[in-house]
Amino acid sequence: MALISTLGVPVDGNATTTIMPKLSYRFRVTFIGENFDSQPTRSVIAVGRPALQHDPIQIDAYNSRIYLAGKHSWAPVSVTFRDDVDGVIITQINKQMNRQMDHANQSGVRAGSGYKFGLLVETLDGGNPNPGVLDTYELAGCYITQVGYGDLNYGSSDQVTISMTVQYDNCEIYDSAGNPTLTGVRQTQGTSNASGAGQ
Repeated sequence: MALISTLGVPVDGNATTTIMPKLSYRFRVTFIGENFDSQPTRSVIAVGRPALQHDPIQIDAYNSRIYLAGKHSWAPVSVTFRDDVDGVIITQINKQMNRQMDHANQSGVRAGSGYKFGLLVETLDGGNPNPGVLDTYELAGCYITQVGYGDLNYGSSDQVTISMTVQYDNCEIYDSAGNPTLTGVRQTQGTSNASGAGQ
């Protein structure tokens, strides 16, 4: 079937085809750490992608103002899981929470490297069983800031879900060839180097 080449935005007087977008339901989330195996990846319903922000520095000048980029920060990402009947997801999340803080004895870990983990968020092309990776976000120095264990309701047929918020220190973004387009993970502890993750 031929493509319709007249529905895109004209560029330099020439008709163009519309570029295929990445689809939000084709993705994979991989947790990197000794508390996690493949189970969380299979039970993920939704995940947010990283967001980067620089604090503005305002410099007052003669008749105007100049703005510079200050310190940057990565916004937390949220992950939503299906709560499986075997309790595997809750068990693995709780193991991570226990690493971060011993609630029974009110004892904390000496250093962040003792509990931080890594997270890969990959956009896939729809192939199966070996999909192509369109892009990869590698989150480094992750820890869980919030967990919600979901609600139960006699009047609902919805599946039970678990929501989790993850804060991280840094992020590296790879293109479909596995080349980093935004770098910084290699200097951060608590993750593995996913160089070539898109291959």
